[in-house]
Amino acid sequence: MKVIVAPDSFKGCLNAVEVSRAIQEGIKKAYSNAETVILPVADGGEGTLDTLAAATEGKKRRIQVIGPLGNPIEAEYGVLGDGETCVIEMACVSGLSLIPEGELSPLKTTTYGTGQMIKQAIDDGFSSFILALGGSATNDGGAGMLQALGLRILDKHSEDISYGGGELNKIDQIDSSSFDPRIKNCKFTIASDVQNPLIGPQGASAVFGPQKGATPEMVQVLDSNMKHWANQVERVTGLQLDDRPGAGAAGGIGGAFQAFFPSEMKRGIDVVLDHIGMFDALTEADLVITGEGQVDEQTASGKTPMGVAQAAKRKDVPTIVIAGSIGSGIDVLYKFGIVSVTSIVNKPMTLYEAVENAEELLELSAEQVTRSFFYESINREVLS
Repeated sequence: MKVIVAPDSFKGCLNAVEVSRAIQEGIKKAYSNAETVILPVADGGEGTLDTLAAATEGKKRRIQVIGPLGNPIEAEYGVLGDGETCVIEMACVSGLSLIPEGELSPLKTTTYGTGQMIKQAIDDGFSSFILALGGSATNDGGAGMLQALGLRILDKHSEDISYGGGELNKIDQIDSSSFDPRIKNCKFTIASDVQNPLIGPQGASAVFGPQKGATPEMVQVLDSNMKHWANQVERVTGLQLDDRPGAGAAGGIGGAFQAFFPSEMKRGIDVVLDHIGMFDALTEADLVITGEGQVDEQTASGKTPMGVAQAAKRKDVPTIVIAGSIGSGIDVLYKFGIVSVTSIVNKPMTLYEAVENAEELLELSAEQVTRSFFYESINREVLS
């Protein structure tokens, strides 16, 4: 019997590799003869770089860039095992996790470091890119990234504007004459599930601004500034970004990629599954076990368990989800190949207890799932 173990991380607790190993231990306790294939997964958010580098036997390179608050930081980009594809994760260079508690500032946060990282990777010889947009702290429409790559974004005094979405209303002209000409010869795959437009009630500022620290008043300013930015971009590129699906991803950087880069947007989970060899691994598999920290109705929007189950369903392989906690609305998942969802919480306990004992709880849950699913084979093994 063959089991594919393909979970995401349990955020704030265990990374995807640690989750995978705990599940594998549980499977082996129940069914020692089971073949297990570990494929840690990410959905285009935090952990995507580590997952892809590990799965493809790639490597990481550390460089100094400008962080989201404008200060120098060290960050990494990944190189896949093919030696040709560069992975940049926004969470690692322009992400929320890089901002100290109480210092969120979407009017000031910048994507400049993301642009520096792209430039460095091109300098290092790479022309094929995967950009994972999840976890960004920015709302600057990608202006900072473009400035780092040579685009001049100027105010009425012909001076470069400063960092952040709070500066976009000052733009008087965009000068693309110094924009890195190597960009047009590169390929950018944008890993993002976000289909939000750039502007308006469903746009970058209104939907994602609050989680980056924006008050209702800030949201109005940011959205107005983003509209001004979009108008300026349209003057230069001819592309109207206001209502364009995906333009609002990662504080509007999705729109910058659409307007200035040869790029294609794909679901993050699909990008990861393609590169880790999921579809080949599913051949002759009997079961897939996936999971993440919280499973609820939002899981159906393209998070790891959903994407893994959809891939498995194409090969008629059932999927079981192990979750840290289970929210409402999971019934929708059952139509996509998920046969059951189970929580690692097996008795009354605090969140602290669940986190502290997550590895043991995962093993136990995986053991019970395996015993239930393969009970006939396990009984034959015991009797023999």
